[in-house]
Amino acid sequence: MAHSNQTDPHGFKRRGVLFVLSSPSGAGKSTIARKLLAADNGLQMSVSATTRPIRPGEVDGKDYHFVDLERFRAMVANHEFLEWAHVFGNRYGTPRAPVEAMLAAGRDVLFDIDWQGAQQLHQIAGGDVVRVFILPPSMDELERRLRGRGTDSEDVITGRMARAANEIAHWDGYDYVLVNDDADACFAKVQTILEAERLKRSRQTGIIGFIRKLERAAEA
Repeated sequence: MAHSNQTDPHGFKRRGVLFVLSSPSGAGKSTIARKLLAADNGLQMSVSATTRPIRPGEVDGKDYHFVDLERFRAMVANHEFLEWAHVFGNRYGTPRAPVEAMLAAGRDVLFDIDWQGAQQLHQIAGGDVVRVFILPPSMDELERRLRGRGTDSEDVITGRMARAANEIAHWDGYDYVLVNDDADACFAKVQTILEAERLKRSRQTGIIGFIRKLERAAEA
């Protein structure tokens, strides 16, 4: 996979970060994702493709790439996805080409995907992937948040709660696990994780040249 040409103030090239946020529906990952994108111009959202119908207010190409089942299957067959999964009767997948283009342009990429997608992405991209799982403070609070939306039927809420229990069972497949009992505090922790991961030595591919300059200067 292509890597970022991003630099820090000293001119060090570094590898891009594939930053994954996962959580049960209603635990707050989408809100945190929006805040991250608004606060960080070096981060760009990966827009998933989906077979689900477009909802009022959504924009094709911005919220999702809306495709029919035949097109989605063709994309799978042509290996056009980094990851894909069945979710609530629909298919969702991350198109490969836009992600590689963003990394090549020197941007980190944000993913709002479930545990299956995070697992597949990690298998493909390994050390470039940073996985953050966000937990609700309690299952009662999660249900309260889902009901507070006022957009889902009783059957949908029941399904989301059942899926939440399954998703939480995969918490140990993540690098970081946070409890979202305070939205601002949780967002601040996610920001800290992203900044720390950007500074990891393994991603500072350009630091070797800088160190050699220091060594040559010390020997002079």
